[in-house]
Amino acid sequence: MTDSIDHRLRGAWTPDGADASHLTAKELRWLRSRIGDTTPNDPVAPDSAIATPPSQLPERAQSAIAAIVGAGNVLEEPRERLERSGGLSYLDLLRRRQPAAGIPTPDAVVLPGSPQQVQQVLDVCVEHDVGVVPFGGGTSVVGGVTAFKGGKKAVIVLDLERLNRLVSVDPISHTAVLQAGVRAPDAERMLSAHGFTLGHVPQSFERATIGGFAATRSAGQASSGYGRFEDMVTGLRLATPRGEWELGVAPASAAGPDLRQLAIGSEGTLGVITEVAVRVRPLPDTEHFEALAVDGWEHGCGLVRQLAQQGLLADITRLSDVDETAVQLQLAGTWKTSVLRRYLGAHGVDEPCLLVLSWHGESDDRRKKAMRLLRSGGGVWLTSAPARAWLRGRFGGPRQRDALLDAGVCVETLETATHWSKLGTLYDRVRTALRRELGHPLIMCHVSHAYETGASLYFTVLTPRDPEDPIGQWERAKAAACEAISADRVGTISHHHAVGMDHAPYLTAEIGELGREVLVAAKRAVDPTGVLNPGKLIG
Repeated sequence: MTDSIDHRLRGAWTPDGADASHLTAKELRWLRSRIGDTTPNDPVAPDSAIATPPSQLPERAQSAIAAIVGAGNVLEEPRERLERSGGLSYLDLLRRRQPAAGIPTPDAVVLPGSPQQVQQVLDVCVEHDVGVVPFGGGTSVVGGVTAFKGGKKAVIVLDLERLNRLVSVDPISHTAVLQAGVRAPDAERMLSAHGFTLGHVPQSFERATIGGFAATRSAGQASSGYGRFEDMVTGLRLATPRGEWELGVAPASAAGPDLRQLAIGSEGTLGVITEVAVRVRPLPDTEHFEALAVDGWEHGCGLVRQLAQQGLLADITRLSDVDETAVQLQLAGTWKTSVLRRYLGAHGVDEPCLLVLSWHGESDDRRKKAMRLLRSGGGVWLTSAPARAWLRGRFGGPRQRDALLDAGVCVETLETATHWSKLGTLYDRVRTALRRELGHPLIMCHVSHAYETGASLYFTVLTPRDPEDPIGQWERAKAAACEAISADRVGTISHHHAVGMDHAPYLTAEIGELGREVLVAAKRAVDPTGVLNPGKLIG
């Protein structure tokens, strides 16, 4: 492992201590044939190359916080602060490779050991006007955990990794309470001991936390079957500058607006989530995988829409466009690709789009009806092998970014969602905006989540990195894509990545000025001095 601040991030993404994913020479040649020549980049900068400003945390605040959590749980060394200085966006990773770009660094990292300690630390920060950035797995790709001071004299990162307990399981009601710092794999391990699963598996699964899922309105790859994370939450416990706030006493209520839904997705701006009560499901006895190729993106989207509107979606339903499918075929190997293309062409599939499906538990009737619909619509069955291959590699994308960055590639993702009638317009707008700024990038897209009324679009962009202005290169491209999404309210600025700092300038276009004023009023009610996650969500 390299002696760099990125070792924690790189290792956390890599199971069993394996090396990060790499690109073979053949894969790199193929990629450059698609996007053009790239200039290899220097690896992650060592600690010594990154200037870390001295901590500005007032001594009285530091002493008071240490008295609450213990001196060993107040971290002020440069390395410890840098490790929690941001998320995992392309720009976050790039700044770690280019020290001159500057990294907003917290003045201290605090590790509370209980919900009570979180509240006590927050009380101290209010007293001394210190900003507080809640931190879980650090997987934000929209600036959601950037250590921005927002005019405060200092800012701390409140790392909840010690809040890692399964508090309770109610097997009769099928609910459980988990502390906010529990990582997703640990949540599944603890719940499975009781015969249950949460069923929430986003790409960030390996290191994201329960609190982070709630704070960002996360959506998992199996959300068609298990629901989005906000559908799973039955209650919340938060620490706020005004005191503890507990929400949720029943499975449904007409006692005014559902304030749980105000707290879910609040991104640490209305409180620090310390415990989450969730609905759990019995562990499925079986999983069934299928993969099909359909001819053309528009046709494929139409078939997924029919599945959604007829109640036949698989728990995992993922449709790749022509470009993403081409990359998947290329990675399968040349001879396999040529044989498969001939096979598909013989069955009338000239522009293959890969459809991956997975059903959990007893779902034979639904699965058979779905497969009949897809085959009658021209879908060509490819066995379960492509779906299982996707399953094996579904967490590999974040790891492979290191190899792409080393090769001089600008690689980033963005996502949105809209109604079925606007899906084609949104798809075209985003691709046009990105090409206008980047020239001839490789733009891949898939439908990652489908609903009766619409679907999400998840884009992956690869282009040669501009060696002179790499940060500005992506900032301009992302702004163009965001403006294309926001124009005429054709889509949401975020389906599941949240708002953070990056999307905050576009939120008003989606919710209106009055909607923003409502959020500001809620912020003032619970955080009158603005110490909670400065600069996020509402800017």
